[in-house]
Amino acid sequence: MTVTKEDAPSLERAQRRLLRRIYNGRSVPIIADGRPFLTYSDASQYLLSLAPQARDIAYVEMKEQAKSPRHNP
Repeated sequence: MTVTKEDAPSLERAQRRLLRRIYNGRSVPIIADGRPFLTYSDASQYLLSLAPQARDIAYVEMKEQAKSPRHNP
């Protein structure tokens, strides 16, 4: 079976945009599932490797940490 782009899981447009804003110029990593993420690329690759429900949980975790003043650069 060949996996096409349509079959591959992807992040929603709003999720990609927020992740890009969160990780743009970040100097302090965000921790999700016990793993540090400093770049958009690393974070999005990790999220795409998860099952949909786990992906949503990790995304919310990243989003909440980005709101925290101690995690903002």
